[in-house]
Amino acid sequence: MNVMIKRKLFLPSKPTESFFLWGPRQSGKSMLLKADYPDAIWYDLLKTDLYVRLLEKPSLLREELLFAQSQKKPDFVVIDEIQKIPALLDEVHWLIENTKFVFGLCGSSARKVRRGHANLLGGRAVRYELLGFVSEEIGPDFNLVRMINHGYLPRHYLSASPERLILSYVNDYLKEEIAAEALVRNLPAFSNFLNAAALSDTELVNYATIARDCGVSGPAVKEYFQILIDTMLGRFLEAYRKRPKRRVIGAPKFYFSDVGVVNYLAKRGKVAKGSELFGKAFENWVFHELCAHRAYSGRDYDLSYWRLASGIEVDFIVEDMIVAIEAKACARVTSDHLRGLREIIKDHPKLKRRILVSLEDRPRKTEDGIEILPYSLFVKQLWSDALIR
Repeated sequence: MNVMIKRKLFLPSKPTESFFLWGPRQSGKSMLLKADYPDAIWYDLLKTDLYVRLLEKPSLLREELLFAQSQKKPDFVVIDEIQKIPALLDEVHWLIENTKFVFGLCGSSARKVRRGHANLLGGRAVRYELLGFVSEEIGPDFNLVRMINHGYLPRHYLSASPERLILSYVNDYLKEEIAAEALVRNLPAFSNFLNAAALSDTELVNYATIARDCGVSGPAVKEYFQILIDTMLGRFLEAYRKRPKRRVIGAPKFYFSDVGVVNYLAKRGKVAKGSELFGKAFENWVFHELCAHRAYSGRDYDLSYWRLASGIEVDFIVEDMIVAIEAKACARVTSDHLRGLREIIKDHPKLKRRILVSLEDRPRKTEDGIEILPYSLFVKQLWSDALIR
C-alpha cells in the first residue's frame, strides 16, 4: 500500500511557542516534524555520536545554538527523542528565556523525564500528542478489517504483511525502552506481563489476577501498567461515578494504544469479522478514534465508561453525560446489545445522545431514541465535529 497520508494533527506553520510532541514509538512524529519544518535546526538523539556528546556535556546545545544565532540560522530547533537526555531541558529553558529560539521537543516516553524530576519548562511549552492512523487520515481507502488486523501505527498499517514489523516493534520496545532505560529489574516478568495485559485489553483491570499469572506482586503490576502509560503504549479509561443512583463499578479499564500490538501479544492470529476477538478489537478502535479526535481537536473532553455492579455497562461516556457510546461489531443489532444504553438513561435522564456503533449498513433510531450508526457514519460525524459539540 503506497500512499501519502496527511495527518490530522496540525502543528503551527510558524511556531511562536515551544512545544512538546509526544506519541507512541513509530507513530510518525519525526516524519511529521520533518515535513512541517524542513528548515529547522535538527538534533536527533538516536544518533549515537550526538547522543554521547550531549550526554557528557549538555551545555554544548547552548553553545552551538548561540553560534547559530550569530550566523543568522533558523530560530526553530527540533530535538528528537528528548527523553534520552532530560538534562537538555535546562539548556532549552535558558535558551527560551534569553534568546529568540523556539523548540519542538519530540519523544515517545515522558517517564525518564518525570522520574528524573527534569525541567518540563514550567508551562513555557504547549503539549501535542500524535497517535497512530485514524480513519479520517486514510480517507476513502480506509479498511476497518485491515486496521484491526494491522494496527494503527503507520508502517504496520501500510505494510502488506506486518507480522515481522510488529514482532520487531515489541522486541525493540523491550530492549530499548525497558531494558536500556532500566525501567524494570526483571525483564522476563515484564515480558510475561505484556502478554497478560494484552489478554485484558478493553477489560476491567484485575491487578491480583495478572500478578498471579506473572508471578510478581500486585504493586509490581501497578508499576508495570504505569510504565505502559508513561511509554505511551496504553492508557486507562476511568469509570464514570458522578451522581450514581445504583451501585457502579469504580475500577479502571485499560486499552493498548495499538490493536496490532495487542493481536501479537495475545496470539490472536488473523481476526475475522463476527468473532469475539473482532468485537474486542473493534472496541479498541472506537476508543482510539475518540482519543485521537480529543487530542487533535484540542478540546480535551473527558472520556469514561459506565458500569453497574450487575455487569451492565456502556463503553464510553463523553464529557459529563453529553454522549454515551456503545461499540458492537455486529451486522445486526438486537435488543440485548442495547441493554446498557437503555439502563443508563434511567440513572442519567439528561443524557443528550445514545449511540451504538455497529457494522450495520444503514443508520436508524429506535423508538426510545437510541441511534444505531454504521461505523463509517460514526467516524464521519466524529471528525466533522457533529458528534461531540
